[in-house]
Amino acid sequence: MSKRISLREFQESLVRRLAEAKSGERRGLLGVQAGNENWLVALADSGEVLPPPPLSPVPLTRPWYRGLANVRGTLYGVVDFSAFHGGPLVAPSGHARLLLVGARHGVHCALLVSRASGLRSGDDFEADDNPADERPWVGQRLRDVQDRPWLRLDVQRLLAHPGFLDAGAG
Repeated sequence: MSKRISLREFQESLVRRLAEAKSGERRGLLGVQAGNENWLVALADSGEVLPPPPLSPVPLTRPWYRGLANVRGTLYGVVDFSAFHGGPLVAPSGHARLLLVGARHGVHCALLVSRASGLRSGDDFEADDNPADERPWVGQRLRDVQDRPWLRLDVQRLLAHPGFLDAGAG
């Protein structure tokens, strides 16, 4: 049987939660690790994060194109985000996660990453003074309070880049 509360208790609880939400820090970025790189993805561009389901390999594709994943009846092309950048392949087990990134842009695409490191606030980072990254999908280079480098992912540029779209081998 469910616990009964009075209307007054419910209203007080609602007011308290709304006040906490207004005063609380907004965490609008998702942190992920792909190989040796740390990436930040805007929550508006990121989709669901889930453990990798079984992947169906697709013949005659580049090594970084890991295959197709069936997520609740919808097929997603899976790109190993570390291998796409020339890093090591990510094993689709353990801490690895599938980040569904293309739904907002009408593309059924998922990035296989080494791990998801949680929600972050833009206030936790400052601009990195190193030269700009040559990859067009890197929106910004940042450093966190522990002086670790982070790259801000521009999902729309990634999904539109010819090198990302050309998964066919040779």
